[in-house]
Amino acid sequence: MSEPEETGFLYPFIDAEERDAGPLLRDLAASARSKAAESARLQQESIDEWGAALESAGERMARVFARGGRLYTFGNGGSSTDAATLASLFSRPARGRPVPAWSLAADQAVVTALGNDVGFDLIFSRQIIAHAKPVDVAIALSTSGNSDDLMTALAEARFRGLLTVGFAGHDGGRMAVTDDLDFCFTVRSQSIHRIQESHALLGYRLWEATQEHLERDTETAGGRP
Repeated sequence: MSEPEETGFLYPFIDAEERDAGPLLRDLAASARSKAAESARLQQESIDEWGAALESAGERMARVFARGGRLYTFGNGGSSTDAATLASLFSRPARGRPVPAWSLAADQAVVTALGNDVGFDLIFSRQIIAHAKPVDVAIALSTSGNSDDLMTALAEARFRGLLTVGFAGHDGGRMAVTDDLDFCFTVRSQSIHRIQESHALLGYRLWEATQEHLERDTETAGGRP
């Protein structure tokens, strides 16, 4: 029987067998403050790097939605929940104009059927084939930028004429160098947690930029939606 994997390096103060709660609580608080500070720093750096590109992507997405286009988001694991949150932000915003948006990981029956019948690498591309039109938008989220199923779906989306957007991490992986993306926003960190936190902020800024251009276009058109 193999030895259990050591995990103390993640939170060394928890495994230190402290008998006094005071030092442990101080260590926990210091750890939380350190992670919050790192997250805030990374988010600011990401906004500084990608602010102009987010504005451009939002402008193009607004044009897509003004023509009746739809948004499809997708990702794996934690990024699938981020994709669902992003789709909900666009489709059911607290303010502004709702637009049609769906997370392709949300329907468990569809995802598991495709995974079982044609293979996991095709769970998103097959849905793009079934639903998407050239006037639509595809957004893929990946902390590594290397997920095969996402790259396959992005290639399909590009083939069908969709506007394609990617959120990646680390050095951007394959997403940073592919010709299948119109925009790729890479969060330059080795921490999956910090990457996803910055993805959330960048996604919100993309939504905000899209809303600003939709509102501007509506005003230009004399108030017509």
